[in-house]
Amino acid sequence: MIIKGLKVNYKILGEGKPFLILHGWGSRSDNWQKVGELLSEKGIKAIIPDLPGFGASDKPQVAWGIDDYCDFVEDFIKILNLEKLSLLWHSIGGSLSIKCILRFPKKIEKLFLVSAACFRRKSFKKRILFIISKVFKVFSSVSFLRKAFYRFIVKRSDYPYTQGIMKDIYLKVIKTDLSDILEKIGVTTIIIWGEKDDVTPLKQGQIINQKIKNSQLRIIPKASHDLNTKNPEELVREILSYYE
Repeated sequence: MIIKGLKVNYKILGEGKPFLILHGWGSRSDNWQKVGELLSEKGIKAIIPDLPGFGASDKPQVAWGIDDYCDFVEDFIKILNLEKLSLLWHSIGGSLSIKCILRFPKKIEKLFLVSAACFRRKSFKKRILFIISKVFKVFSSVSFLRKAFYRFIVKRSDYPYTQGIMKDIYLKVIKTDLSDILEKIGVTTIIIWGEKDDVTPLKQGQIINQKIKNSQLRIIPKASHDLNTKNPEELVREILSYYE
């Protein structure tokens, strides 16, 4: 389909109640194929787009922020004529899902936050890393030094691996902190987390659970951040236990 002048690739697996799955940064619909297949076997229609800038979808021509991606989700839902659906958003999409819930809550029956990044507040450690990163800009022409800095000091940052306009989009998206408005979410929310998540630590899931009144936290033992690729069966089991 075409949304905002961009070609958007998407998958639909199965028939039944619609379940919209939105991937995290650097991912694509292919990485949720197994989850979609497992859900479709249970009479659920899994709808999985490649968000603009990822997978086979076009990149935005300007730097999108959270509101732009929410506009995209709203248009996507309208084009598919989805009256009521469940929404799952993974990782960096946590903040985006909060915006979407507050914008069109009547469309969302249940919200599934999977290892969701909703907190962007600057800690002392982040401030120190920011200063160090400024120093490393001196070595911007030496790419292996910059990548070594992110890999061994910052760790798991997607920034050095993004290209072109996606770098600007990444910076716009990650600087937005919406944790203060979590209390406003009235939709039934299921929070699913890996016990050993080293990207969005379990503590964040516990805080989200405390802030959203109508929420449940489910922890998958020994699992890491990428539940969709490493623990798809366990993830789907948790989804199904709350889906009906």
